[in-house]
Amino acid sequence: MDATVRKPYPTDLTDLQWEIIQVVLPAARPGGRPRSVDLREVMNAILYVNRSGCQWSMLPHDFPAKSTVYEYFSQWRDDGTWQELLDVLREGYREVHAPSHERTPSAASIDSQSVKGTEHAGGNGYDAGKKIQGRKRSIVVDTLGLLMVVAVTAGHVDDAAAAPTVLESLDREAYPRLKVVWADGKYHNHTLNGWKDGHPELGWELVIVRRPDGVKGFTLLPKRWVVERTFGWLGRARRLSRNYERLNSSSESMIRVRSIQLILNRMDPQERYPPFKYRVASK
Repeated sequence: MDATVRKPYPTDLTDLQWEIIQVVLPAARPGGRPRSVDLREVMNAILYVNRSGCQWSMLPHDFPAKSTVYEYFSQWRDDGTWQELLDVLREGYREVHAPSHERTPSAASIDSQSVKGTEHAGGNGYDAGKKIQGRKRSIVVDTLGLLMVVAVTAGHVDDAAAAPTVLESLDREAYPRLKVVWADGKYHNHTLNGWKDGHPELGWELVIVRRPDGVKGFTLLPKRWVVERTFGWLGRARRLSRNYERLNSSSESMIRVRSIQLILNRMDPQERYPPFKYRVASK
């Protein structure tokens, strides 16, 4: 195969990061032509879009073709690869860095965020409480702030109504140690409580965390702050500053991609301004 060279981008995977994730990515499908694209460069291109916020059609020319990159992004969206990769990285990181050194958490936090949409994205709704026309992101994170599950809905969907979409994924098989999910007052809802009472097999308790009696204004609640901090981390990716995706599933996958990058950077930090060098990419 011919080899091309290019200068590095700050979002490029390090050698160790690529070594960690390449074993999780699907193998080439049997039959047909052999795979000719460099999957490391495909992943680098997706990370570039996620961090920079550029359109697929405006990918720099030294990446694989934008149609190829988007094809892999959507394929991994539809076959669950993004969620699988996120789960593998989160569990591996927890095993080393969590105080319990357990791969799965015993506690988690849920929260939502409304973000403005674009006129081309579609699927938007008006969140009257936040006065935002766009979509709503509901996430559950562990006590380290690492993403566990995410669901994107239209902005007008009530927080408590959107919650079962993410909470139903917190089953015994996936999270055998989970005992409690912390939430704020907007999740104190009879419909949501009824849904939870109807699913005792989940095995965890939904606990509403409130401000102490008599306290007004901003109050730091550690059990709530952890998920709000995660939204801050996610928001540093320009692709997530608004909702640019047409499909909710694509929006969810972009959030997973950002979370994957965050964990990888903890495992093997990228240099903000990598030294000048050419990276050889096989084509």
